[in-house]
Amino acid sequence: MYDEKIIADAVKKAIEQIQQNDSDGIKVGISARHIHLSREHLDILFGKSFELTKKKTLMGREFASEQTVTIVGPSMKSIENVRVLGPVRKNTQVEISRTDTFVLKVSPPVRPSGDIKGSEKCVIIGPKGVVYLEEGVIIANRHIHLTPAYAAEHGIKDGDYVDVMIDSIKPTKFFDVQVRVRDDFNVEMHIDTDDANACGLKNGDKVRIIKK
Repeated sequence: MYDEKIIADAVKKAIEQIQQNDSDGIKVGISARHIHLSREHLDILFGKSFELTKKKTLMGREFASEQTVTIVGPSMKSIENVRVLGPVRKNTQVEISRTDTFVLKVSPPVRPSGDIKGSEKCVIIGPKGVVYLEEGVIIANRHIHLTPAYAAEHGIKDGDYVDVMIDSIKPTKFFDVQVRVRDDFNVEMHIDTDDANACGLKNGDKVRIIKK
């Protein structure tokens, strides 16, 4: 037995998403520095069995929490108020911008989320403890989240790389932007604050995919 309301809501959302993006392009989401924590590290930093407090719902079951930490690099310089995103992950991952690396004196690789092998180190300070992270600091690559419906409509599949045109006050073209396709995604391109500032973008602006 199908729930007619759930089906109707899903169809309405899909139609609105396709219409919006077909006419206006793909929405931009700008990611500030943030951290994903493992269960082990969350317990160390905030206390045994601590649960994150949801501040804002994000896509793909993720959320921004009320909790923040301080990250410290080899220079002993620190960046405070780094937002913790939930839910917990298998491995802790810190995502920063190139500008942040000059403060921390680290040289993280540009990687897709989750690809942390051999990446940079840092120290993480929470209200209840400290973690020495042996690897996990990256600069996230530019990427686009797509729904399966949108991807199929436009002949794009998960793992593809596309070019993106930015028609802003500082027109720019991004090359080799990774595509991620999943049922619980919204249609949105994610870039960090450095990329956004360089080409004059703000949250909610629209860009255009140019297939390779």
